[in-house]
This record gives sequence, structure tokens and C-alpha cells, in this order.
Amino acid sequence: MGFEELLDEVGGFGPFQLRNLALMALPRVILPLHFLLPIFLAAVPAHYCALPGTPDNFSHQEAWLETHLPREPDGRFSSCLRFAHPQTLPNTTLEREAPSPGELEGEPSTVPCSQGWEYDRSEFSSTIATEWDLVCERKGLNRVASTLFFIGVLMGAVVFGYLSDRFGRRHLLLVAYVSTLVLGLTSAVSVNYVMFAITRTLTGSTLAGFTIIVLPLELEWLDVEHREVAGILSSTFWTGGVLLLALAGYLIRDWRWLLMAVTLPCIIGILSIRWVPESARWLLTQGRVEEAQRYLLHCARLNGRPVGEDSLSQEALNKVSTGEQVVPRPSYLDLFRTPQIRHISLCCMVMWFSVNFSYYGLSLDLSGLRLNVYQTQLLFGAVELPSKLVVYLLVRRAGRRLTQAGALLGTALTFGIRLLVSSETSSWSTALAVIGKGFSEAAFTTAYLFTSELYPTVLRPTGIGLTALVGRLGGSLAPLAALLDGVWLSLPKLAYGGIALLATCTTFLLPETRQAQLPETIQDVERKRCVYVSICKWMQVLRIQRGIHLHRYTWCMYKCVHMYFRVHALCTLCA
Repeated sequence: MGFEELLDEVGGFGPFQLRNLALMALPRVILPLHFLLPIFLAAVPAHYCALPGTPDNFSHQEAWLETHLPREPDGRFSSCLRFAHPQTLPNTTLEREAPSPGELEGEPSTVPCSQGWEYDRSEFSSTIATEWDLVCERKGLNRVASTLFFIGVLMGAVVFGYLSDRFGRRHLLLVAYVSTLVLGLTSAVSVNYVMFAITRTLTGSTLAGFTIIVLPLELEWLDVEHREVAGILSSTFWTGGVLLLALAGYLIRDWRWLLMAVTLPCIIGILSIRWVPESARWLLTQGRVEEAQRYLLHCARLNGRPVGEDSLSQEALNKVSTGEQVVPRPSYLDLFRTPQIRHISLCCMVMWFSVNFSYYGLSLDLSGLRLNVYQTQLLFGAVELPSKLVVYLLVRRAGRRLTQAGALLGTALTFGIRLLVSSETSSWSTALAVIGKGFSEAAFTTAYLFTSELYPTVLRPTGIGLTALVGRLGGSLAPLAALLDGVWLSLPKLAYGGIALLATCTTFLLPETRQAQLPETIQDVERKRCVYVSICKWMQVLRIQRGIHLHRYTWCMYKCVHMYFRVHALCTLCA
């Protein structure tokens, strides 16, 4: 008897699983509140050099700025420069100071802002950019803060993936809640940029625990038939967090209070941990049969299944536990020791890097769009709902692999088309950005479900931790890639779209998992998707075609490659 049969007895989808999904909703809401927080936290409002001595009763502000600030090519006042000497305007009584010798022969000389900046407070009362003047020469520090946050997520994915395999999902979820609460509140009271950058990096590392733990806790209590609907349903909570962030950002315009507001829900999570069940699947792989029996009986009782202790006796569970043949202490090296696990890991790393790189590149860079930041964020959140509905339909009909590849291809195409759209047609650029957001969210939603089904139970959090690690590397590079517009304005979009296209091709190398049972051990993966079968098929085709003429050699190699992909995709000959 395997664990799937045990789930059939106690109920693979019922009130127990629905309660578990509800308990896991809070972490999924908290994640976008922090991951997309830089949209408001690090926003850079319109600004110009501080000009001391401005008369309080000066009624012609435009004329005053005209005498002190140069114009950019697009007609706006410069944000980073001012005239070395105030200029004289026609039909004004403002007198110009004596020009320097260098100004007599050319344009008026300009100097950087030396006394700070004045900021437009109509949209944001305070951000980290206005708090510590992260503009002009220091604007890179604004992007660095987001990059450091995702580097923290990257490091946390490694730690939590390993520890959750060693010590269980439930205890590490509590650690993630407590540490996120403490570090998030500490970030909100930062006294300088360095303290803020350090605490946000550490906050990112603790939030990674949610990304690693929540999905296995949901998935390992679900039967095969309901994994798709539960996966899509739980991912809608992320969309709820995106919409909630738009509302919170609109109502709270000060970055410190906003950061506190998105962190305090962790208190609810700490209080709810007592109702969160440990994964019985994981408990059996660790030989903790009594605990697994207690959770399974509780599941059967909530689901209304008439299962007694005899049906779930320790002897029966011991057989299931013994049959798992698990690696006692899984490590990241286990993801590369055997051929198929290694193949899956490498392909998933490329896929996850692209999904994060394009998603956060699109979400955090809102420049060039006609709408304001609140409207854009609300629209980006709203488009995710129909995207998830389409994913739910496609993963059931077309499968995980084709859905993932199609979503990545759609993301790449929207970036490519935006390169061809004129900057003057901002409405078209906005529409393409919204469509691209829908595709990138579809890729994100499918990636979680697809990856979790590829890895066996004993390596699932470790595998998700590795792919999340590489994915967060893509997320950390996405804000920095936006700075490439200083080299060429279209270079960031070209980078985002090109990486998405590369991942589209890589996705086709992964096996399909639709309607497949979750593998329990490494041996299950290697037995069902044995790479050596493809080699044997290659040799068989070559043996059959050994006497062919040279002009048919190309056809023979085509058959070999076709058979390779067929075996890796369907694996019907490996059982």
C-alpha cells in the first residue's frame, strides 16, 4: 500500500483539505505584499533641486523655476541639475547674476544639486527615495535595495528548503512567521539606508520560508484528481495580496506605516499555527508512524470517512514507511546525483529564473505607462484572475508542460511587440504590459504546480528550494536590468523577452505530469522516467538503419531525436 491509497481511505479532498488551504492562504497573501512593495516603498516622485531663498509670496512659481533650472529635451525641468547662476527671462524684472567667463561663449553652465531636492508630495508623502535622497547619482541605491531583498529570498530558499526536509514543514512555518514579523517591524523603524537594506535582506530570507513550505503542505494532503483545482485556488490568494497592496498603498502614503501594515498580519499566522497539520507523507518518510497515524485519523474524522484505528494500524503504516526507502538526510547534492533528477533540476532552474526575471521586471518597472501607479497596480492585479482561470482549464486539458511553455512564449512575445511600439502610443504600451502581466502570472502559477509534481516527496521542498533559489536570483537581477536603459532604452525589454523565449524551449525538455501520481522516492522518478531507455531506443534505430545510404543519414538522426523527446515526454516504456 502506498500513500495515495491511504489518502483514498481518509479522503483526498474534503473539509480537512479545505481548512488546510484556508490556513495556507495567509502566507500567500503576505508574499506579494512584501515582494511587490518596492512599487510604493521605493517610488521616486517628481523632484528638482532645492532652491533656498524662494520668496514666500512669489506667485509665479513657473517663472522662478525657469530662472534656476534647465529644461530636459522633453520639456520638463531637470531633476538633477540647476543653473550655476540664475538666468534673466524676457519680460521679467528678475536680474541675472554676472555670468562666468565660460558662459559668455556658449550655453549657461549647470551644476549638480548641492542642497538637496524638493519632491512632489501629491502622490506619496514619504518613500525611501525621498527619505534618503536616493535620486540622481544615488538612484542606483534604490534599485539595489530591491536586489538585496531578493538576494535574501534566494539565501532563505536554500536554508528553509533544507531545514524543512530535516525538521518538518510545520515548525519551520512558525519560524518564518515570527522572524518575518520581527524583521519587518525593524525595517519600518530604520534610521538610515544601511540599516534598512540589511533588515530588508533578512526579511526576504525569512519570507522565502513561505514559498518553500506552503506548497508542499497543501500538495502532500491532496489526491491526484484535485491537485489542479487546489493549486489554482490557492494561487488566487497571491492575486488577492496584489489587489490588497494596491488598496494599502493608496490609503497609506508613508512608507514606514505601509511597511508595518503589510507585516502585522504575521501575528494572525502565529496564532493559527496550532491548526496547521504536519505532512503525514513527510512523517512516514521519516519513520514517525505514530504522528502520521494521528494526523491521518484526524483527516478521516473531518472528512467523514468511517476509518478506525485497525484500518490505519501502525503495522500497515510501518509497511508504507518501510517501502518509501528514503534518503535519511536529503541534501542539494541529491538533486544532481541521479540522471533524471539532475535533468529535471537543470531544466527547472532555467524555467524558474526566466519566470521570476520577466515577472518582476514587468511588475516593478511601471515607467512609460499612461496610468498612475495605483491604477496600474490595480489593473495588474485584476488581470491575474482571468489568467488563473485559463491556467486551470489548460493544465487539465493540454497538460502542465504545454501550458507552461505557452505562457512563457506569450510573455516573450509581448516584450518583443513592445519594442516595436512607438513611445508616443502609450495606450498600446499599457495594453501590452497588462497582457504580458497576464502571461507572466500564468507562467508563475503553472511553475509552482508543475515543479512540485516533478520532484519526489523526499526531495520536494529541497527541489522547490533550489528552483526558488535560482528564481530569486532572476528576481534580484530584474531591478538591476532596468538600469540597462542607460545603455539602450529598449535593452531591458529585450533582456526580459529573450530569457523568457529561452525558457520556453527548455520547458519542452521536461516530462508531462498530468494525471500522474506524486513520486515518493528518488527510485520512483528514475524508474518511471529512466533516461537509459532513450539511449536504448537510439541504438535500436541506428541498428535498424545500419545499412542505409549516406543521403538517408539525416532522416535517421531525426528519428533518434524524435524518439528521445517522445520517451522523455511520455515515458510509456519505462514502467
